[in-house]
Parts: sequence; structure tokens; C-alpha cells
Amino acid sequence: MQTGLGTRIMGRGTRAIALTVFLVAMASFIPISQAVAQSATTADTDVVTVVDDVANAVVTVLNLQQLNDPGQDSAASLQANSSGTGFILDKEGHIVTNWHVVTGGDAFEVILADGSKEPAKLIGSDPRDDLAVVQIDASRVPDFVSLGDSSKLKPGQSVIAIGSPLGAFTNTVTDGIISGLGRNEFSGSSADCQNYSNLIQHTAPINHGNSGGPLFNLKGEVVGVNTLGLSTVGNDVVQGLFFAVPSDIVMQAVQELIATGTIAAPYIGADLVTLDPSYNAAYDLGTDNGMYVTDVQRKSPAADAGLRPDDIILSVDGKEITQTATWALMLYDFKPGDTVELVVQRVQNNAWVQGKLEITFGQTPQEVFAACQLAS
Repeated sequence: MQTGLGTRIMGRGTRAIALTVFLVAMASFIPISQAVAQSATTADTDVVTVVDDVANAVVTVLNLQQLNDPGQDSAASLQANSSGTGFILDKEGHIVTNWHVVTGGDAFEVILADGSKEPAKLIGSDPRDDLAVVQIDASRVPDFVSLGDSSKLKPGQSVIAIGSPLGAFTNTVTDGIISGLGRNEFSGSSADCQNYSNLIQHTAPINHGNSGGPLFNLKGEVVGVNTLGLSTVGNDVVQGLFFAVPSDIVMQAVQELIATGTIAAPYIGADLVTLDPSYNAAYDLGTDNGMYVTDVQRKSPAADAGLRPDDIILSVDGKEITQTATWALMLYDFKPGDTVELVVQRVQNNAWVQGKLEITFGQTPQEVFAACQLAS
């Protein structure tokens, strides 16, 4: 017998080989040791060249907060609360960083690669994608970099991270490779705050203070914005797990932030939990995938469409929700005002049945974004 689950699901030949190698080396007239050394030197040269080309566009972003001291003027009572990294995107002085670098700030400053400090103003922030844009005076721009195409990245490809770990070691360079693409393990249930969908996984070490910094390919293009790293998971110490927001998402979000100061994110007004096979095994849901509805807000697009608590959303406009094709990732294909068809599963007469609902996306209210908090 199936029952409502809204209160129960709330989150959760050695010689031959040697001869072949010898012959290959002889055929190219380069000893093997020399060939390896040349390859390493070429790789080093590529990294050095990229760093020389882009380093002046990488900055430290200071988040300043007002102290509650009535005896001081407002300027004197501003103190650095935290710091992160950013990169200058254009000659107008727009700087891309993380939302979690600027959140809670009363004012902002930027430290350029030469050590000079410049005031910056917040242009816009995007909690969903953990991105923000601040701006310095165009006359103070030393250099800028361009965004690359993250859809062309391949596992094993070399990348470089530049940033200010711990807020002190400015323009620290680390390198690594792309370890994986399309990582959704951190994806939020409703995608309103810190979506973290489709992340790039890489091995270029980053630490606190690197947040918002650029991940470069060997063309000197920014292919990602570094946003988080893992050092422990439960009782396990982990190594080499670092993640960046892909540049394709960055480009879309930054264009909106510069134009409007915010992002137009689709909104349905429902609390959702991402299902996986473990939920089906535990509760006999009849599906390994989908979004379980735990609550529906009054007078919301979800309520208007007839969505109910304990429903399971299986697909959006014919696209099945899976562990890789997530709800949060699908929302990037739509904008507020779009009407889509949902395939929904719900309990009727003690059995799961499927039906279709049409829903028109609203726009995520600013008070929802304002309530976003840093992930614990």
C-alpha cells in the first residue's frame, strides 16, 4: 500500500616492448630520456606563457563590513571581513567572482596583481550559480581575459588555477587536469540557492581564498570559476577534489548581471527532493528518478498548476529527470514566463498513477535570493 511520504523524505612480452620503444626512439633520432625532457619543457613553457599572459587580470576581492562603532566615521569603520579571488573580464573593469565572496558585504575593494588597491562596486549577484560581478574604474584596468567554451573540455586536459589562497598568497599558480565533467553531486533540490549543477572537477589545488578565481585552459581562456574543494567527507580525508562553475554557465549569468544586476531564474514555488534508487528501495516509489514534492507554496506557479505534496515530477517537456539530467540543470533551458509540460506521478486509490500538468514558470523573487545562505 502506498502512502504519502511528505514527512518521511526530507533530505538525504617485455623484450618485444623494449625493442619497439628503442626502434621508435631511434627512428626519431632522439634518445627517450631527451624526448621526455623536451616534452616536459614544452609543457612548462606552455604554462609559463599562459601565466605571463593572464596574471595581471587576476585580482583579490575584499569583502568589507561596517563595524557598529558610533565613534568612527563610516569609512574608518569598514574592515575586511573575508576575501576571495576574481578576474577582470573586460576593459570596462567588470570582475567576476563568487556570490559567496561578496555576500554580506557593505563595500568592496580589489587588490590588483601589482599590489595596488582599488574601490569596487557590486554590480550584481547570483546565488543560484554562486557568481557575482563587481566593477573597478575602467582607467585602472591593467588587463583582462576572455571566457572560453567549457563544452569542449575533455577529461585529462591540462588546466591552471590562479588565485589568492588564504587571502595572502596572491597570484598563486597551481596546475592540474580535468578529472570529470557534469558533476551534479552538490546540486540543490530546488535550484534557488547554490545550484552547483554541471560542475567541472579538476586537480589544480585551491584553498580558502581561491573562491571566484579563474580556471584557465592552455590557451589562456577562462573555462571555469573555482567555487569549492573537498578536504574531508565524513571521516575520510580526500585529495585532489576541486570544482569550478563551467564558463558556459558563467557567460550566461554574467551577461544578465551586468545588464540587470540580477538573474531571471525560473521559479515554481515548491520544495523538492531529488530521488535516487535508494529512496525507491526504501519507500517503493515506483521510480528511481525524479523530484519528490514535499511542499507547495500558496499562490505559486506550482499551486496554480495543480501540483501537490507527495507528487513526483518525472519529466519536463518530454525530458526525463535523471541523476545526470537533473531538475536544476533543466531549468537553464527555460526562462520565467515559459509554459512547460510535466509528467507527474501521484498516489490514487493506493496505487501510483501518471498524469500531465502544465506549469508556467514564475521569476524567482528577490526575497528568495536575499534569504540564500552559505552552504554548511
